[in-house]
Amino acid sequence: MSIRDTLLALFVMVLWGANYVAVKLGVSEFPPLLLITLRFAVVAVLLVPFYRITRKQVPGVLLLSFTFGSAHFALLFVALKMTEAGTSALLLQLGVPFSTLLGVVFLGDRLGVWRVSGLLVAFAGAAVLAWGPNVPAIGPAVLLVVSAFFWAVSNLLVKKVTDVSPIALTGWMSLFAVPQCLLWTLIFETGHIAAIEQAHLIGWGAMLYTAIGSSIVAYGLWYWLLGRYTVSQVVPISLLNPVFGVLVGAWVLGESIGPEKIAGGLLTLGGVGIILWRQAKKGAA
Repeated sequence: MSIRDTLLALFVMVLWGANYVAVKLGVSEFPPLLLITLRFAVVAVLLVPFYRITRKQVPGVLLLSFTFGSAHFALLFVALKMTEAGTSALLLQLGVPFSTLLGVVFLGDRLGVWRVSGLLVAFAGAAVLAWGPNVPAIGPAVLLVVSAFFWAVSNLLVKKVTDVSPIALTGWMSLFAVPQCLLWTLIFETGHIAAIEQAHLIGWGAMLYTAIGSSIVAYGLWYWLLGRYTVSQVVPISLLNPVFGVLVGAWVLGESIGPEKIAGGLLTLGGVGIILWRQAKKGAA
């Protein structure tokens, strides 16, 4: 990768790392399911008028709106209400080993010794994080793990909608996710009007950041890089995403970086790194 494109990839990691902090700030002023509803609404308004999908493409995008929208993101936002941004960023890396396991079950992929080792190391790191002092209860950890699982499921499903451009997929998936998340917030949350009326500039700014900075700008740049380079060149850089999440969480929110978070984070990222390395070698073979 050129120096410019490497810097762009690092910029995307900073945007995604800071997104965990933005969500933390947002859920301090909005109920989490209301926040994700507003986020999807903004993304849909900004993208859907400029991109079209066919009737044949609707079922795949609609299915993704369930797994990626009202499952992965909704659970992530709820969990971030109760736990740290940095810990959440690290636990969500379990999406990579989950994707590997789903590939074995549904796509017939084979696991070698290295990838099995990566799976074990990543899950061991998650266990250290989940039972460390940075997670106040097992509930948030479970929500994050389930959120990571639905991220992995979405990665499997997105292979079936390759005829939709990534930006169009982001916009229409967000549009279909709005009524789902709106239903969840109306059922499980209260005080919607009061939250909207009393929200400060930082709350609205955090919501707009998650919609524009993290979703439209970051994903737009990421997909552009994937179009210029091989997956094995670009994807390993995503390991820096949780690193920036931990660092920004410590800087902005004053979150601690204790030995459990360091040990669990290194184990998780190490396991994920082994999996990505082997998948890159397999793709290059």
